[in-house]
Amino acid sequence: MIQRKEYLSQLAAWRDEQVIKVITGIRRCGKSTLMLQFQDYLKADGVEESQIIAVNFEELEYEELLDYKKLYAYLKERIDPEKKNYIFLDEIQRVLSYEKVVDSLYIKDYADIYLTGSNSYMLSGDLATLLTGRYVEIKMLPLSFREFCEFTGMSSDSAFAEYIKVGGLPYVAAMDRRIEKADTYLEGIYNTVIVRDIEERQSRKDSDAGKRKINDIALLKSIAKYLASVIGSPVSIKSVTDYLISSGRKVSPNTVDDYIDALTEAFVFYEAERFDIVGKELLRTNRKYYMVDLGLRNHVFAKRRYDLGFTVENVVYFELLRRGYKVNIGKVGTTEVDFVASKNGEFQYIQVTADMTAEETFEREMRSLRLIKDNYEKMILTLDRYSVGNYEGIRVVNIIDWLMG
Repeated sequence: MIQRKEYLSQLAAWRDEQVIKVITGIRRCGKSTLMLQFQDYLKADGVEESQIIAVNFEELEYEELLDYKKLYAYLKERIDPEKKNYIFLDEIQRVLSYEKVVDSLYIKDYADIYLTGSNSYMLSGDLATLLTGRYVEIKMLPLSFREFCEFTGMSSDSAFAEYIKVGGLPYVAAMDRRIEKADTYLEGIYNTVIVRDIEERQSRKDSDAGKRKINDIALLKSIAKYLASVIGSPVSIKSVTDYLISSGRKVSPNTVDDYIDALTEAFVFYEAERFDIVGKELLRTNRKYYMVDLGLRNHVFAKRRYDLGFTVENVVYFELLRRGYKVNIGKVGTTEVDFVASKNGEFQYIQVTADMTAEETFEREMRSLRLIKDNYEKMILTLDRYSVGNYEGIRVVNIIDWLMG
């Protein structure tokens, strides 16, 4: 069992603080395992077994606790008010009105609460209203490339081709990874996310005025397949709608918008908005979507052409998120910068390309960065090692070295 050290350190840093710890991320990215690892950490630090109360709502034995009143009674029976109680509720979004349980426990100084969920909608609506300023979200992703190397024991150079083929879901990294076997596993994950997790999202939205039901799974899969095919390209609701209409689907832009929201809330896709580098402001037009796991993308999207450049762009986007950056697409004049990564008021400008050895590619990737006149770091990430160096203050770095750094 691989230790997700960075996420464990985040949980340890928030331990015993008067905030609810909420771990979110796509199904099977390792949230349940992280909870178990943190429980082991607590026990090793002297916490007694009786102080830990854990419920996994994926397990049949806890099915009756999907009733929030029964869940509250179950927890109250096991809580010792004379000690600190560590309460772990896994896939809590399956419990309707669970926020009432969480809110009631939160006010008790003997309760330290940890939740996981596979849909970001759990942090909107009633829970957000009740718990504004009282929770922290730990956003969990599949294995980073460095974790994948540690998990598989492969060298970084030989592991990269495997990583972009099968992705970083922990169980995939643990199996023998024959492509047909990995694809069968990924198909199960994908269908579960598309059908079950989004249906659970819908059950919480049924009471929301003006919300359209996500009840056309074929349409949802069509939109997901299209977004997977245009990774790294600017997309608008209109362009997706036009594509679907040209394919024979009658659909409105509002419906497409709702279905894309469902896919991002289930952590299948993440969006990057456009950012005007000169004006330092977000732009409303067009955005890019990146798929949370390349194994899932390879399952969903039967490639018609080789798109290594967009694939490595997808890898870099999620690595920047792991490192705590807010990530946007950059616009400078009429040109684009792949990523503007910001943290603590500082910016970093990044271009991503599979190969920089061709002179025209080198000039194209450098051009937009040269147009940026501020003094923040400018960098090009590439798979080739021949062009690595520093050019007029613009660093060219090998992607694999950067991922391992």
